[in-house]
Amino acid sequence: MPPLAKKLNKKSDEKLRYANYLSWPDDERWEIIEGVAYDMSPAPSTEHQGISFKLSGILYAFLKDKKRKAFAAPFDVRLAETKDEPDEEIKTVVQPDIVVVCDQDKLDKRGCLGAPDITVEILSPSTSYKDQTEKLLLYEKHGIKEYWIVNPDAKYVMIYRFEGVKYGKPEYLTENDILESRVLEGLKIDLSEVWA
Repeated sequence: MPPLAKKLNKKSDEKLRYANYLSWPDDERWEIIEGVAYDMSPAPSTEHQGISFKLSGILYAFLKDKKRKAFAAPFDVRLAETKDEPDEEIKTVVQPDIVVVCDQDKLDKRGCLGAPDITVEILSPSTSYKDQTEKLLLYEKHGIKEYWIVNPDAKYVMIYRFEGVKYGKPEYLTENDILESRVLEGLKIDLSEVWA
């Protein structure tokens, strides 16, 4: 962990910010959630990467001629607390496995500033708890329209959809189902191909 992150993570009254994050080594992967740093090590498993590659390819092909864009990690998503919060003061920057951004105005040279429309997290032993609890609440708080949680071992996908002010009951899909997005009309993913 970068020395400043270690120091500030121990002090509850001081929060890390995007400005701190930008000073950390490029060869390390970190996230900051509401001012607390999380190490993204170790690197994801081969199965995790295979699923990410397949889903990214499917999304890329579907969006190829559209104004919407898909990005795979590492890709920074900065989630501000208010519209007026200066970029360098943002206390949450995450690197979801895959994101879909429909509003091109949210994209800049550093990644995405604001909530993507779809966020995908592929569970790993080291991040599983955080992805299913902290990130679920974080993505709901910021109004991300669809949050897909992919479990490589159990071969299922849970889709949380934003309904009004919070997520509704998740849709549970197995490897034999077809995933249909409400955000990307016409997108149908045969999940058996994801685990093939």
